[in-house]
Amino acid sequence: MLHPSYTDLMKAVNGDMEGDTPVVNSRYSIVLATAKRARQLIAGEMPLVEGENRKPLSVAVDELNSGQIKIMSEESLEE
Repeated sequence: MLHPSYTDLMKAVNGDMEGDTPVVNSRYSIVLATAKRARQLIAGEMPLVEGENRKPLSVAVDELNSGQIKIMSEESLEE
């Protein structure tokens, strides 16, 4: 079982949303965001959460769950 669950991650990401439309509507969005962050960590970015000898995907999930990284909607990227 994955901890935190997808629903917990979706609540964490959408908790700080502005407006009526949630930023994340599907598990696919969560997977894309965590995979992108894991690739950044592999490329040499510094982790934003504590912990040693952890896999990049686990670090990315923890960062997303703790609110250290944000998923931006396509509309806000266009602005």
